[in-house]
Amino acid sequence: MDHFPARWGRPRNDAIDAFSTYPSHRAQPKDAFTESVQHTQSPIVTGTSVLAIQYKDGIMMAADKLASYGSLARFKDVSRLHPVGDSTVIGAGGDMSDFQYLQAVLDDLIVDEFTHADGNTLGPSEIFEVISRIMYGRRSKFDPLWNSLLVGGFQDGKSFLAYVDLLGTTYKASTIATGYGAYIALPLLRKAVEGREHEMTEEEARALINESMKVLFYRDARSLNKYQVATITAKGIEITDGLSAATEWAFAEGIRGYGAQTQ
Repeated sequence: MDHFPARWGRPRNDAIDAFSTYPSHRAQPKDAFTESVQHTQSPIVTGTSVLAIQYKDGIMMAADKLASYGSLARFKDVSRLHPVGDSTVIGAGGDMSDFQYLQAVLDDLIVDEFTHADGNTLGPSEIFEVISRIMYGRRSKFDPLWNSLLVGGFQDGKSFLAYVDLLGTTYKASTIATGYGAYIALPLLRKAVEGREHEMTEEEARALINESMKVLFYRDARSLNKYQVATITAKGIEITDGLSAATEWAFAEGIRGYGAQTQ
């Protein structure tokens, strides 16, 4: 061992912190994943179908209150129908955190419009255009909002119902459904509504919605027998909460491999 400090030489830079910096002055290893731009590619907490129809007095929309954590029925009191202004309701399927972000954006938009105090309000068609531009803009950045959205409203004596999804795809129709409902419930809605949009009463519309929600509960593993129904008419917006359909499961006992039968 050399006992003469003069011969030791200058300490290495990685062994001494001459300026007492904190945290360590030494460069930390870089994590290419955490420092990269990250986009949502696999939604975790999701909602399933939303149904909407046009009837003679306005628009009726329904969605259950379940938000699934993967395949787990985790959150059972989540509202997926959101009023925007005085004449518009949006219903969302897909990622719930993205829907919450969109709710905040739209609420800020309504407040900003109110503060102008010019007597103008945003109707369902304007709200739909805003949402469709937001969805298409995010898709163009390869960072989509993972939702399928229905926009329903009533203004100036006219009903409005339209659809927009995470790709910015849009269309209007008198009957629309998202998620599993587009396969199971939409044929039922079309058969009952198309051609009768200006004849169907509110009672008939509500009975149709209730029957469709029951069918979805029977068939959709990500659904819940607890749902909301929103009506948008000239009188305004009314959202009925805590509804459920009467179901019958006694037939399951006669299904081989499911009920009491063993062979």
